[in-house]
Amino acid sequence: MRPFFLGLMLLTLTACTSLPDRVEPVKNFELSRYLGTWYEIARLDHSFERGLSQVQAQYSLRDDGGVSVINRGYDAAKGEWREAEGKAYFVEDSNTGYLKVSFFGPFYGAYVIMALDHEAYQYSLVSGPDRDYLWILSRTPEMAADTLDRLITQAREAGYPVDELIVVEH
Repeated sequence: MRPFFLGLMLLTLTACTSLPDRVEPVKNFELSRYLGTWYEIARLDHSFERGLSQVQAQYSLRDDGGVSVINRGYDAAKGEWREAEGKAYFVEDSNTGYLKVSFFGPFYGAYVIMALDHEAYQYSLVSGPDRDYLWILSRTPEMAADTLDRLITQAREAGYPVDELIVVEH
């Protein structure tokens, strides 16, 4: 029974870092250009960010070659800022926008950059391991409507429930 449980646990953890079908990570990714602050423009609802506004993510290099991730948002109901610190590592190679991220010990989830402004690194569309997780990120707290529409269209075509997107207040 123990080998079965360990195998099931490994399968579950592996599935959390797998790619959703019909989602391809961007190629020609440059981590050095992706580092820094990103503002969350829209997201699908999930418990760990529920009710938060002014959400932003800060990415920086770790000493071990990974990426330090600090997510921060304002909880108006409690009148306080909430912050979560995590770490991320490339799943394939450093030229592919496909990472695994952990905020909870040894448990990792996929962080798949499925669209990116390759010219200026000003916006990105990010998926988790399945269609329950989606974020639209920008270097500024606001995004041009045509860019937002284009990213939403891409997410819709990949099967995401974009009608459920929450637009984040900044």
